Amino acid sequence: MPTSKSYRNYVLLLLMVVYVFNFVDRQILVILQESIKAELGLSDKQLGLLSGFTFAVFYVVCGIPIARWADRYNRVNIVSASIAIWSAMTAISGFAGNFVQLLAARIGVGVGEAGASPPSHSIISDYFPHEERGRALSFYSIGIYIGILVGFLLGGWINQFFGWRVAFLVVGLPGILMAVIVKLTLREPPRGQMDAGDHTNLPEGRLLDDLKRLWELRSFRYAALGAGFNAFLGYGSLNFMPSFAIRIYEVPVGVVGTWLALIAGIAGATGVYAGGYLSDHLGKRDDRWPYWVPGISTLAAGLLLLPMMLSGNQYAMWGIYIVVAVCQAMFLGPTIAMAHALVGPRYRALSSSVLFFVLNIIGLGLGPLTVGTISDLLTPSMGVDSIRWAIMSTAVAAFLGAGFYFLAAKYVRDDLREVLS
Repeated sequence: MPTSKSYRNYVLLLLMVVYVFNFVDRQILVILQESIKAELGLSDKQLGLLSGFTFAVFYVVCGIPIARWADRYNRVNIVSASIAIWSAMTAISGFAGNFVQLLAARIGVGVGEAGASPPSHSIISDYFPHEERGRALSFYSIGIYIGILVGFLLGGWINQFFGWRVAFLVVGLPGILMAVIVKLTLREPPRGQMDAGDHTNLPEGRLLDDLKRLWELRSFRYAALGAGFNAFLGYGSLNFMPSFAIRIYEVPVGVVGTWLALIAGIAGATGVYAGGYLSDHLGKRDDRWPYWVPGISTLAAGLLLLPMMLSGNQYAMWGIYIVVAVCQAMFLGPTIAMAHALVGPRYRALSSSVLFFVLNIIGLGLGPLTVGTISDLLTPSMGVDSIRWAIMSTAVAAFLGAGFYFLAAKYVRDDLREVLS
């Protein structure tokens, strides 16, 4: 399929906007959770289950079979249907009357969103050559941070003036239109059109055998763990930053949403693109840089989180958070691009799904749940200050993540030679 540069860029921009919708609907709960907690009488642990663990479990359990399907069949149809499902379930969240109903709606969001990223990653890798994929996948991943920006900004102010139920409806319903646009304007590319060789054959073998073969690649395995612990810091801290600012500094929810929108959105987008650019540029000299870049940045994020949370000044805390957000976001583009380099075009959705399985179980699943549980345990002795120490505990995960990335860099050249031989 010969495609113009302008259409390739349109595909990338469209899928990035889809990712924006994905993260608006995923993270909207975070800025609304204090109001939801007050109305439904929830604990911090229950908030952690809603915003993290339960969503993550259904997201990753559905993600691998959907990715296998995407490696065999039409990826555009999968992405379009997924958008419609998660958008409808986000809107339904606004009608929840108790914890169980809201939990069921969030499970629906997780199931829908499981069909978004792995097929999208695979489509992008079939539109862009290897030497441009780090930047292309990083540009796609900017959608995370624009989504957080829009979700916090819209959610915070809509919540403050109209309530949390209206916020769910406002961000959920437009996704139905986006599903139609994807279906009508996005063309399914031939597998491996940017790679040498014939990639028309379907993947052979059983799913479990393919998963085992992928996990035996040491660099992939360690990088997936590195990404998971990086995301533990990211989700564990971000999902409770609204609660931290409201409880410790008594900032109105609309103002908190604005701060977090600007920091997580702009700084995060800057970091994710910088990570892809640096890994593509430095990776021309040494194949280990795509893992060294996220290793160094993850370590820096963990170190800077400590003075950020211990600061007694609100504005100093926000200032340090800008740098933490940049550093924490640099991992994703290089990690996905290298995963696709380690497998053939027919296994790219599967490799992304396994990567996201580990990332979301450790990061999204355990991060918010751990922070919420620690906060509840410390509340009797520390009061509102318990949330500060609970968030600060995520720095340990960042140090582990950096270590795993450096291990991945140690083995990546051997794994690449094995794959290419």
